[in-house]
Amino acid sequence: MVSRILVIAGSDSSGGAGLQADLKTAQAFGVYAQTAVTAVTVQDTAKVYSVNPVAPEIVRGQIAAALNDIGADVIKIGMLGNGDIAAAVADALADNDIPLILDTVLLSSSGAILLDPAGIEVLKARLIPRATLVTPNLPEAEALTGIMPDSEQRLRDAAMAFRKLGAENVLFKGGHSNGDVVRDVLWSGGEFMTFEAPRQRTRHTHGTGCTLATAIACGLAQRLPLKDAVARAHAYVQEAIRTAPGLGQGSGPLGY
Repeated sequence: MVSRILVIAGSDSSGGAGLQADLKTAQAFGVYAQTAVTAVTVQDTAKVYSVNPVAPEIVRGQIAAALNDIGADVIKIGMLGNGDIAAAVADALADNDIPLILDTVLLSSSGAILLDPAGIEVLKARLIPRATLVTPNLPEAEALTGIMPDSEQRLRDAAMAFRKLGAENVLFKGGHSNGDVVRDVLWSGGEFMTFEAPRQRTRHTHGTGCTLATAIACGLAQRLPLKDAVARAHAYVQEAIRTAPGLGQGSGPLGY
C-alpha cells in the first residue's frame, strides 16, 4: 500500500513554500499527500503581501474528510495562522495517535507574522505535547522557550525547556546561524545527534523548513526510524538547495 501523508498548512502563491513545497516533496518521495488548507497567502519570492485565514470549521472539516476516507500514516503541520485555527486543528487531532511532525511556523523569511500569540499558546499547550517531532529554527526555538540555542549549553537548556512543554523529540534547525557550516541538531531519547553541511551561499532557500519537515514526515510514513528519516531529509534539502532553478527576484524556490 502506498504511504500517505496529511499536510495541514497554508498556501504559498509563489509555489516555493507551504502546501506547494509539501506536495512537491511528498511526490519526490513517492508518498501520497492530502491537504488541509489553513490560510491563503498572497506572496512572491520577495514579500508576503497578505495572509487570509480559512474558517476554523472548514480546516477541521478538511482534516476529518482526509482521515475518515483515505487516512494517513503521518501528519505534518505547518503554518496555522491564528489561535482559532490552531485550536481547531488540535481538536481534530485529539482522538488519534497518528505520528505528527510539527513545523513551528511563526514568521516568514521576509518577517511577516504567520502565527499570532494565541496560536503560540495553543502550540505550547496542545500541539507540542502531541507531536512526534517538533522542528523549530533558532528564532522559533527562542520564541517558544525564551532561550536562543546558539551554544552547546543553551541548546541543552532549550531542549529541556521543550521537554517541559511535553516534546519528546526536537530538531533544532541551524540555517539562521552564522558560519560556513549549517548545523541541525536532533534531540531524541535524551541524546543529541548533529547533521552538518557546508553553507551554500545562495538566496534561493525559500521553503527549506517546509521541505525538511515534510521530507522527515515522508520517512516516518515509510517506516524509517526517526534518526534515519532526519538524515535522509537533511541530505534531500541540501541537494534541493544546490539544484534551485534560480527563479524570482527574492528568496527563490528550491529544486527537486
